[in-house]
Amino acid sequence: MRRSLSAALAAGALAALTLSACVPSTPEAGGGGDAERLTIATTTDVVNFNPLVGNSRTDSWVTNLMYPHLTQIDAEGQRIPYLATEWGYNEDGTEATVTIRDDMTWTDGEPVTADDVVFTINAVAEEQFGVVAGLITALESAEAVSDTEVRFNLSRPDGTFLDSVGFWMPIVPEHVFSQAESVQEFANDSDWVSAGPYVLTEADRGQRYVMERVENFPLAPEGTPAVDEVVFQIYPDVNTEVLALRNGEVDVIGNVLPPSTAVSLQDAEGIELAQVPSLGWAHLQYNMEREPLDDVRVRRALAHSVDYEAIREVALQGFAESTGGSTLTPTLTEWYDDSIQEYPYDPAEARRLLEEAGVTDLSLDMIYDQADANISRWAPLVRDSAAEAGITINLQGLERNTYISHADERDFDIYAGSWAVMDNPPANFALAFGTDGFINYANVSDPELDALIQEANEALTVEEALEPTQEAARIIHDQVYDNVLYVETFNIAYSSDWTGFQPVPSELLGIVHPLSLSQVRPAG
Repeated sequence: MRRSLSAALAAGALAALTLSACVPSTPEAGGGGDAERLTIATTTDVVNFNPLVGNSRTDSWVTNLMYPHLTQIDAEGQRIPYLATEWGYNEDGTEATVTIRDDMTWTDGEPVTADDVVFTINAVAEEQFGVVAGLITALESAEAVSDTEVRFNLSRPDGTFLDSVGFWMPIVPEHVFSQAESVQEFANDSDWVSAGPYVLTEADRGQRYVMERVENFPLAPEGTPAVDEVVFQIYPDVNTEVLALRNGEVDVIGNVLPPSTAVSLQDAEGIELAQVPSLGWAHLQYNMEREPLDDVRVRRALAHSVDYEAIREVALQGFAESTGGSTLTPTLTEWYDDSIQEYPYDPAEARRLLEEAGVTDLSLDMIYDQADANISRWAPLVRDSAAEAGITINLQGLERNTYISHADERDFDIYAGSWAVMDNPPANFALAFGTDGFINYANVSDPELDALIQEANEALTVEEALEPTQEAARIIHDQVYDNVLYVETFNIAYSSDWTGFQPVPSELLGIVHPLSLSQVRPAG
């Protein structure tokens, strides 16, 4: 099979993840060093217990501990086994095959089999819901070849299929979810079964969620997690979370900290910070359907009018890394291309380019989500540095739903935002820069770029996809189809009473994911 990974690599990859960093709590109060309970603070409540339609960060954290994905990512953003032990394609890319573990069971005693995988993907394909539906457009059918082997028949070669499905699709138990008339509408709000390291046993909306250890979780070092219970405790804001951590009431703050809060905790006694990079990037996009933004000289002038270093050092307080202006970020080490270099902040060059383009008195509106603390801090810096180049940028901080509506309708001059998870460059490029891409906010329409993106998506190995993907990234940078500002470094706080967390990229995973919490143990 093409693009395959063996079970032997699984053990090595998981072992390589073992980094020290963690936290515990008392059964009554939660927090304080007792191995019976790990208490995790979060500012978001559970919206949906159905893992295929979850909405909030806490939805994902809770359900991910029960419903395994085929693959996980490691610290370098590369796919490693979880439920799957091996995966790949046939020679022409029209069949994708996955082999799963034979030693995982649901907590009601039923084995996890290929039938669960087939049921899950068929439910998504038939009802067309959730993020996975948009990732499986090449799927024609799925079949269980045996209890441990699944074959996906594809309508066209799609080298992104297995990476996308493996990372994004949680596997649900057919014998439970098939009882619902609609999988999409299934509430899954009681009598939970789990094939992960923990199972939900108590749900107190708006307050806390208690999860008990699953005795048989073969990916844990001893075959079962070290901690008896994991509790997600809801707090109204980050400040109260930090106070609870300082007081020993919680062991982990699951959500990432604002830069200023992270700075304040750097030297706090008994508190550690785990740092993980984002899987996405912060950026500016220029609407090329509006003159004069259709002129690449104007877009390059705008790129030269941004003081990138000030944004990273002042607004992000140093918790950000340059990508060189590339949409292939250093987080994904196997894709990164360091030959792409950031446009230097050069107001004089910006003025020269505008003069060459015959543009004077350039005034543009920039939309951003006013609730995004980071962007709200750096938006004025973008405005002020542009003013040095004679460019007027009018800031329009919008309520989130209004902001999303403007982006979806391409109703802006400049879009300021960030992508949270861009884990699969060929697939991501098709969405963000393909002529028909769903999130092609800049209105890019470039036949050469489209051809490269298609070539990358049809490639069946990273090695085959690398050259067209990197060439696509160079075009995106050269034409300023996206102006990438930074990759954020996320800070996650925890008590030094614990060790064993496995940090991986992204705010969504961080240190609160199954392969991390199954290895947590008291320090010392």
